[in-house]
Amino acid sequence: MQAAAMDPADEPPSMLWGMDPIFSAFARLFVRDILQMTESVQVPGIYFYNLHPIYKVDVLGTVVYKRERDDFFCYGVDDGTGVINCLCWKSNLLKEEEDPSKSGTKHSDAAEGGFDLVAELRKLRQKQRKRCHLEIGELIRVRGPVKTSRQQREITASTYYKVDDPVMAVQIAWMMEVPQLYRLFYDKHFQLDAAGDSAETSLSKATNIIKDFLKQRLVAKFRPYDVQDLLQPLISSRLQTQSAGQEAVAGPSGCQQLNQLLKEVLQVLQDQGTVYRKVKSQDEVYHVTIQDKDLLITVKDIIREDSKREKYAEKGCHILHILSAVRQRYSLNVSKAALELVLQTLECDSDIVSTSDSHYIAF
Repeated sequence: MQAAAMDPADEPPSMLWGMDPIFSAFARLFVRDILQMTESVQVPGIYFYNLHPIYKVDVLGTVVYKRERDDFFCYGVDDGTGVINCLCWKSNLLKEEEDPSKSGTKHSDAAEGGFDLVAELRKLRQKQRKRCHLEIGELIRVRGPVKTSRQQREITASTYYKVDDPVMAVQIAWMMEVPQLYRLFYDKHFQLDAAGDSAETSLSKATNIIKDFLKQRLVAKFRPYDVQDLLQPLISSRLQTQSAGQEAVAGPSGCQQLNQLLKEVLQVLQDQGTVYRKVKSQDEVYHVTIQDKDLLITVKDIIREDSKREKYAEKGCHILHILSAVRQRYSLNVSKAALELVLQTLECDSDIVSTSDSHYIAF
């Protein structure tokens, strides 16, 4: 793949990257997102996910192919969302173990039944080799920096080892933890200005105010006038700033600014899929996507019914097929962004599961 590069104007200044805690951590991203991350123009080898600067990751997956050379193993790791190449260098102990001329053949002269240091070291090396020498189908955990080599994204492992998981306890814990990390950290944009303060515009502030209100009150649907007063303090502050100027400049009134800001906020929320209008009419009613129980039930029923069809039995229903069915059965105005939020909610509730990128089946 060709590493996509970001527009320099969209990148946070490199001097501020260290203020993002994700930058210094091993990011537990899905392989799909690692492959799709955009590369920095300022510093090649640094990648961005939702404006978070990332250069090292932590991946758990199944070995689906392998190559071995004198100095390294090359494993293809599949975590269910994609496959990434992992370059795993052999330690000196492993290379010595493979070299017959360097492997010890003499045993210690310790008394029978005594402690044989050479034998114990040999056992330790054998265990280490077993942990680092994996076969296809075994579970591996890899941590290390992300590289782009020959137009292919790969991980150069700083640590890697075989994971023994007979009852899938490790994989289940991982599948529960990673989506939580996405919700709490990775899917929230990293935005800082030169002073280190939040670089929120009036629009982003207003959007967050409405989002917090909808989340805290568990609002299912609302009309614009229900939330309009929440934005009044922003407009009042803006008018005070304007009146503090040396001369009064003619411009929109406070009421006009409030209406315009509310209109822009509602459009942003629709673009994000947070809200949608089930029926477009003069009565401007907005439904909160994840609080619309009828929409959640409709999506779940569509996936459950169509998953039984031979066409979708193996791989599951593609998101575009689900979107088309929802628009036919429930509302023409459900956007793809809104549907993605619904699918995330159902997956978190274990009502459905993603079988691959953009495909879903019901339990």
